Amino acid sequence: MSDLPGPGWRRRVFLAASVALTGVLLVTPASAVAPSPGSSASGSGGDLDLGRLAGEETSVVEVLLADSDELDRLVATGVDLDHEVSRTASGIVVHAVVTPNEVATLRAHGYRMGNVLFTPDDSAQRIAEREATIAAHVAENEALDQSQNLRGTQAPSDVTIIRADYYTSGTDQVLSVEAKWAQGQTATDALTVTRDSGPGTPMGSGGTQTISRFVDAGVYLYHRGASTVSARPNYIQITSPTGDVAKVKVNQWLPVPKENPEGPGYQKDFVASYLTPTELYDRIHQLAEQYPKLAEIVELPYKTNGYRRKAQAVLGAANASRVAVDSRAWGHEGGNDVSAEFADPGAADQALSVTVSGSAIRVGLATDAAGTVSSTAAEVVAALNATAGSLVDAYTYRGSVGDGVVAPAAPTPLTDGLSAPAGVSRDPHPVYAIRIGKNRDTSKLGVLAYAQEHAREWVPPLVTIETAERLLRNYGHDRKTRDLLDNLDIWIAPSINPDGGHYSFYDFNSQRKNMTNHCPQTGSADALGRNSWGVDNNRNYTEYSLFDGYSGASPSCTSGTYAGPSELSEPENRNLDWLASRPNVKFSMNLHSSGNYFMWSPGAYATPGRISAPRPTLGEESFFWGASSRILTSIKRHRNMAVTPARTGPISDVLYSAAGNSGDMLWYKYGIYAWNFEVGTSFQPEWAEAHDETMEFANGLVELMRVARDFDTDHRRPESDLSVSDSATPGMVDVRFEVSEPAAVFYTLDGRKPTYASTLYGSAGIREGGETLTVPYGTRIHWFSVDAAGNVEDNYRPDGRGKNYRKGVAVPPRRR
Repeated sequence: MSDLPGPGWRRRVFLAASVALTGVLLVTPASAVAPSPGSSASGSGGDLDLGRLAGEETSVVEVLLADSDELDRLVATGVDLDHEVSRTASGIVVHAVVTPNEVATLRAHGYRMGNVLFTPDDSAQRIAEREATIAAHVAENEALDQSQNLRGTQAPSDVTIIRADYYTSGTDQVLSVEAKWAQGQTATDALTVTRDSGPGTPMGSGGTQTISRFVDAGVYLYHRGASTVSARPNYIQITSPTGDVAKVKVNQWLPVPKENPEGPGYQKDFVASYLTPTELYDRIHQLAEQYPKLAEIVELPYKTNGYRRKAQAVLGAANASRVAVDSRAWGHEGGNDVSAEFADPGAADQALSVTVSGSAIRVGLATDAAGTVSSTAAEVVAALNATAGSLVDAYTYRGSVGDGVVAPAAPTPLTDGLSAPAGVSRDPHPVYAIRIGKNRDTSKLGVLAYAQEHAREWVPPLVTIETAERLLRNYGHDRKTRDLLDNLDIWIAPSINPDGGHYSFYDFNSQRKNMTNHCPQTGSADALGRNSWGVDNNRNYTEYSLFDGYSGASPSCTSGTYAGPSELSEPENRNLDWLASRPNVKFSMNLHSSGNYFMWSPGAYATPGRISAPRPTLGEESFFWGASSRILTSIKRHRNMAVTPARTGPISDVLYSAAGNSGDMLWYKYGIYAWNFEVGTSFQPEWAEAHDETMEFANGLVELMRVARDFDTDHRRPESDLSVSDSATPGMVDVRFEVSEPAAVFYTLDGRKPTYASTLYGSAGIREGGETLTVPYGTRIHWFSVDAAGNVEDNYRPDGRGKNYRKGVAVPPRRR
């Protein structure tokens, strides 16, 4: 099937080819440094001390931005952003997860806030709804049990239409258009799209719409926009401001085929409520026990820090006189029993003293000759550590010298602030995956699905559970499911971040990160910072990370996008790295919410200048698009809801830079075709919506398995040809390669035989097709193509003695 020189060929190909891509510099900045926890330094914009206070609750709030430069500056502040980015005629709207104090800080730095979209009450309602749903199902089961017991092509132009896609979403008909204008970098004009109203109708009969420039980090990428239409157009036309005209036929985006991949009796709909990480793991254990010949549970190598914290308190009001006290023991292991009292002795000239009775600590504050308390915070800290150091660790507040006089305080219990029931383990937590397949020995092609890198995203784990249920429960009677499990090695990890997941369910619904506190005592390690700790697990990976100088992650330990103290510092991330290193895994899906995106690499760039991670080759990009169309069509089948073309594509093209994300690690480090779902439009939607999202995206995840299976059985060799046309330059012609399927093309122009070391045919630009080569008339061109599965055109051996490569002459057809 394959004559490729080894498993790393694709990685070498796109790294070598990247230097030829147009419009984006593909280099790694030389100025990368490893930031320290608590650092406030960052790239463009710098991390702000946003000031999330303990006890403050978060809401999802719109931030109204002028342009992509302002978006990059906002990302660089380290603010906790949702995955929603909407580009409008007046600017960009993003969603931030912020507290009232953080809103005030952002406003003080000039950011404009819009509508409040999701409040703490909404999260509380989701929890109440979950409990009510579970209770209702329990009641139904009990009632059932009781009842059972009772019973026993276009012309040359300075405007190029990249995509023209018609699709339906719900009851709406929509036309999405993307085009590139030669003057787009400097001119701000919108482009007007003229539509017909169907085959045989005149241009203009379907009306018009405008599309606007998409400029990211000062770089013009293309014009784009979508509009509802009353009828499906057959053709569209764009006349540029300079008078040039482009016309193309409209494509159907995500047409739902009549043939249903789910056979008769196909079973689905296996989730009935939100599930905590403990419940997710219980569920996959139950499945593995029920289907021991098809599934097994794998405990991943690294346990997490655990759903546990030291018991803490901060006594005092003014920063200089505050004393922070942490228990030495974990809260559940005795720390929660500790209390601290700062007592006024009520007499003059008293010395500072500390007494310990069991777990109760009493500080007798010093007084002066007038009987006024005189102990400073620094003095109290020293006395506590000297006498009660076996119970607690005391320190001044956030780096203060502690020269303020301490105020008396009544006995104050230290607490870890954790409220999950006893059934949630406080120990370092194992992370589990379920491995599904008839042959689980790496002999079959591997597919990986994983969810809940971000704790507050409650729907994506349900998608993984629904998918696992469908695969196992349909094996016995559905031929297509049986083919998948007989021939694939499937890994599903429903919760990469169980600690953060539990904290999100029981303590702080907006928790994004894990629970590991990397903040120093001079920073925000005290009790008042407890809702800001943790590492963003989707910024802690190895490729194109903050530590390489890339944008979209923060060095601040309290930032929503904190990258951690180093790459792969977190056990959650080392677990995923272990999964990705399975030698047979070639496809993956990372499930997130929200935003209704469908994305792949590159996912990061450096600012200023938008210095991007290397882009896939033209053939790889085509494969991503083709497979994505299949997957998104399956999602649409559930209720006709479409992920739009504008939200489909490389992460950095359609969203923003996310340095150190997992998809980039899987693609660049391991050569895995790695996608990223962004499910729905909310982290914790009402259950009816969450259920629909689970069903539709499980459709898509199962379709990924089918894509992988088809890839594995692909023995068809690609076919290619030359397209030659006259050039505007005298004596030259324009050449393009055309291929029958997504494939890489290697070519020479000097008469030599083509090999894998030859020039790789590249892309014309972001989200565009193949480049146009302008060569002298009569140039002899030698080439071959190779598809994503490794099939080489005409069975040519590029590194052997083969001579059956393709040959052509750069002469337009009419002159031959």
